[in-house]
Amino acid sequence: MRTVALSLVALAACLFPAPGLADTTPRTAAETQVPAEHAEWTRLLKTYVKASSDGITRVDYAGLAASPNDRAALDAYIARFAEADLSAKTDANFASWANLYNAVTVRHIVERYPVKSIRDGYLTGPWKEVKVQAGGTEVSLDAIEHKILRKTWGTPEVHYAINCASYSCPNLPAKAWEPASLKKDLDAAARAYINHPRGVTVTSRGLNVSEIYNWFDADFGGSKASVVEHLLKHADQDLAAKIRANPKILRYQYDWSLNDAAKLKKPVKP
Repeated sequence: MRTVALSLVALAACLFPAPGLADTTPRTAAETQVPAEHAEWTRLLKTYVKASSDGITRVDYAGLAASPNDRAALDAYIARFAEADLSAKTDANFASWANLYNAVTVRHIVERYPVKSIRDGYLTGPWKEVKVQAGGTEVSLDAIEHKILRKTWGTPEVHYAINCASYSCPNLPAKAWEPASLKKDLDAAARAYINHPRGVTVTSRGLNVSEIYNWFDADFGGSKASVVEHLLKHADQDLAAKIRANPKILRYQYDWSLNDAAKLKKPVKP
């Protein structure tokens, strides 16, 4: 999950080749149109994402794996992005890339289910190996995260938009990201994560925080002090007071266990 140092110009040339260079087949308006909405992905999320009393959403991978119709619907949703023009830096394209990342991740788990972790069977993880056709070319999950979302948009909120199918990852939402509500929903996702123990745990000696703030510290300002500032921006009043009382980051934590709804004893009805 390392960032490849490419300029945005080079990246755009690689990921979004000009029509005719790689493929001379004429494309229709329907083939190049960005999906206007993500209703089918929202339907699947509402069906298979389960809230719980501990504040962490889980996914009913077993249920989705057992439904040929919904697996076909997931495949069809992902296929919509194959030739769509996703090159512009817009909220609509951010939403599309984030939704696509999450949908492909869910499909990857369903294809291999049951597993205990997304990293099962890999030395470090599947992110460079799992690929999908999108924006007119083949891209990996790693490329979507690092070469597209982080490189193009470059905001900390990227890390609250994508889900790695793990307990310690920010929640997979029960609805698709949509451009009209993107900022509001990303802010809510950041607050939900930071105010949960897997995001920040306060101890008498200082803070235990998610490894996300270590792996991607550059996205949060490049220092522990800037990470703390980011946490305070989204922390509730009580948590913010505790952070200010002892803002030292002691350690980083992360649990790669699968965010599997099968582990839930008492799901919370939406």
